[in-house]
This record gives sequence, C-alpha cells and structure tokens, in this order.
Amino acid sequence: MPQATVHLLRHGEVHNPDGVLYGRLPEFHLSELGREMAQVLAAHFADRAAQGARFVYLASSPLVRAQETAAPAAEALQLQIHTDERIIEAENYFQGMKVTKAELKRPRHWPHLINPLRPSWGEPYKEQAARVRAAVQDARLRAIELAAGDYGTNGPEAIMVSHQLPIWATRLSAEGRPLWHDPRKRECTLTSITSLVFDDAGALLRVEYSEPAAALLPGAATTPGA
Repeated sequence: MPQATVHLLRHGEVHNPDGVLYGRLPEFHLSELGREMAQVLAAHFADRAAQGARFVYLASSPLVRAQETAAPAAEALQLQIHTDERIIEAENYFQGMKVTKAELKRPRHWPHLINPLRPSWGEPYKEQAARVRAAVQDARLRAIELAAGDYGTNGPEAIMVSHQLPIWATRLSAEGRPLWHDPRKRECTLTSITSLVFDDAGALLRVEYSEPAAALLPGAATTPGA
C-alpha cells in the first residue's frame, strides 16, 4: 500500500465571551476570527491540491466548532464531511466553568485534582490517544481506498478536524513521549496541523507540525483546553 498522511487539524477560535471551558457543550460556534482561520486553512489545502496533493477524505468531530472549521475545506476540496465521534473533545469535569485559581481553591473540586498524571479531572490521556489513533488508522486506510491508485505527489491524504487536547495526546503517544504535560506548553495552536505520515506498510514515519494561519493568532483567545 502507498504512503499516506493523516492531518489532525485543530478547530478555529470560538465565540466564548465568558471564557468558560466549553468542552463538549453544544452551540459553541466559531468567532468571526475563527471563521477567517477556517477560510485560510481551506485556501492552504486548496493550494496544496493545486500543486498535486491528493486529498480524498475529510472527517470532523461532531462538535459544531469542528464542523464549522471543516466546512470551507470541504467546499474547497469538494469533499464530504464525515463525522467521527472518536475525535471529539476530551471529557472534563470543569466543562462549563470559568477555571480560575480562585475556583480551583474550592474544596468541592479537590477530589478531581489529586492525580494530574491520569488526569483525575477528565478522560484519561491514554484513552484519548487510543481512540484518536484508531480513527487515524481508519482514515489512512480509507484514504488509500478512495485514492484508487491516483496517489498524487506524496500519497493520499486525509484531514480530521479535532480539538487541542486529543490531538496533543495523540502526538505525544505517537512520538513515544509521556502523556502527562503542562497544558500551557502544548504545541497545538488554533487551526494548526499535526500531520502523521505513514509508510507503505502503515508504520508511522514521522510527525510534522505547521501553522498556516499563524498570522491570525496574535490576539486570539487562549482559554486553556479550548
């Protein structure tokens, strides 16, 4: 089978005036800046396609911010958006709250803070990485099937629109690094692309990272875990 690449695309900026950790809550739409980011990413993929890249599969988390990020790329590449529950945002006890130092000092939260290695406040990092990596492998195989022998310049490529923490946990897992980390040090900005490149046998060759919308990042929201 040919080499294939699966791109994990983080969604764009979300309209979140209260600064809450929105997690899996519904109806958190992209902001105006987030929509602009999504358009920039669509143009980036379209430019690569014009240069010979073969994008054949597009999937998104079911959450609206991911679906809205995927929509311009779907139009630009003439692809259908497939919804994959496995690349949804991580579960989080603090969902819906504005997580501040004062809030974290409330005794009722302490049982959820005892084990940052798991972490105790939400879905275990190992489970996040496992579900996303399974989705990535399925996307890789689906891309090869859909390419039907027309592999472009670097093999068929798939795009999966997901969320910061699941993407970061997947990258750490793929690179063999510990999954526990400081959330402030994740290399996974809004609409960044974490690319998993596989060889002919389906083994991971390398992980690549890029920020096509870097020019739009200054001033964007920085809510942790968003």
